[in-house]
Amino acid sequence: MFIGIDHGTTAMRFSSGSAEFKISREEARNFSVEDLERLAPLDEIEGIAVCYSMGDGISAITDIRKVRNRGVVSQEGAGKHIGGGTRVYDAIKESGLPAIVIPGLHRGSPTDPRFKVYSHQASPEKIGILYEVVHNLGEDVVVCDASSNTVTLLVTGGRITGAFDACIFAPGTQHGPLDVDAIRRIDHGDSTANDAFLHAGVDHTMPPDLRVETMAMFAAMECAAMLLLNPGAKVALAGSMAPAIAPGVEALLSRKVTVYDEWCAARGLARIARDVFSGATGILGLAVER
Repeated sequence: MFIGIDHGTTAMRFSSGSAEFKISREEARNFSVEDLERLAPLDEIEGIAVCYSMGDGISAITDIRKVRNRGVVSQEGAGKHIGGGTRVYDAIKESGLPAIVIPGLHRGSPTDPRFKVYSHQASPEKIGILYEVVHNLGEDVVVCDASSNTVTLLVTGGRITGAFDACIFAPGTQHGPLDVDAIRRIDHGDSTANDAFLHAGVDHTMPPDLRVETMAMFAAMECAAMLLLNPGAKVALAGSMAPAIAPGVEALLSRKVTVYDEWCAARGLARIARDVFSGATGILGLAVER
């Protein structure tokens, strides 16, 4: 049995590919490794794929015993810091169960170098989403994960080309890029940069009747930008907002999109664990170091 663990914005999701459960990040502060028995007896677990925060301290899929500082450069940065993800990571590491840590995409990643104008491109759970979508749709895909924040990624010929992170382009429901007003509030000392990011989503900036439409437009724009680099790629949406924005994205792109549910990342991570512990030396262009 192989397990994928998605460190999402609001919840931790656990999947074996055939069974799942989730807990809020607050609840995850009380996680113990025995909770995995909801998926399988501990002695039947052959490998786990773990995500943690931005994953910017590593660039390869790495054995958890070889990872320092949980695979991050710093705990500082854009996003909420609750402690549930830390607890889950540490419990898995301390358990002795075979586990790998998935990297995020950043300047040290083997993506198109032009994307490295930005220090960070995507967090590790997005790799799980990509792997699941590529398994289903083929080796050329654009994937937009739209929920509390919005991140869009491109795979070309089975290798990750690059991504737009949540603080770069399209807003999510809660989080988004900083505009001129946000920069002014930060400069005036009325807000921290992280707090501005956490309140830049459509739920904070748009009237209710325009929120879905706005997210659909910007998600489609991110997808269209990626399609410039790979016009033949198939398009998929994931995340809690995917079903709501799908009609608008399809209309704007004039093409069909495939919609995935909230379990896509955890299922893809379980698939990565299965393939890595079965001998794979690379995943979507990312090296494996065990």
